[in-house]
Amino acid sequence: MTTRVIIVDDQAMVRAGFAALLAAQSDIEVVGDAPDGVRGVALSRRAHPDVVLMDVRMPEMDGLEAARQLLAPPPGVTHRPKVLMLTTFDVDDYVYEALRAGASGFLLKDAPPADLISAVRVVAAGEALLAPSVTRRLIADFARQRPAPRADRTALRLNGLTPRETEVLELIARGLSNQEIAEALILAEQTVKTHIGRVLAKLALRDRAQAVIFAYESGLVAPGER
Repeated sequence: MTTRVIIVDDQAMVRAGFAALLAAQSDIEVVGDAPDGVRGVALSRRAHPDVVLMDVRMPEMDGLEAARQLLAPPPGVTHRPKVLMLTTFDVDDYVYEALRAGASGFLLKDAPPADLISAVRVVAAGEALLAPSVTRRLIADFARQRPAPRADRTALRLNGLTPRETEVLELIARGLSNQEIAEALILAEQTVKTHIGRVLAKLALRDRAQAVIFAYESGLVAPGER
């Protein structure tokens, strides 16, 4: 199955370089690019990509607002692509807000080419790009800056989870992969996938990235814990 991608970045050389790299992959098709958020949103609505590579800092409309518009479309617009944020900085206030808006993760622009290709495939498959330790550190840092009390509505939504589902959510938030969760809980990996699907459905979350944010905001996991 071919993954359709668009690239939204205000630097023409970045767009061209990323497009050439991704188009060389047999399972990825670059269906367009745009220099700012306004045109990126319009292009996405026309081209219906599976994944949007979205720069954070752009003129006209920044990547955060563009991601919000793509992930919470107006009535009548049904297409919602996966959004992978691109940033030059490993610590950026936008990262946390982008994840809360529904982005599936972020990638540093100077990451090795293989990481970019892998990131597109991971996000297209419905996973969140949370493997790099820097991502977990950033989420923890931003959650620490914006603590949420356990008594709020976010925390109360935890009550709808079974004890096992709560355990799985906690391990997701600590950055464990499905295989690592299976080993920790002595379960089959397919059973873990089933639990994760139920957690996301019960909490109305898009993917693992939002699950991590939810776990921190609800107080299930405290920043800095391992």
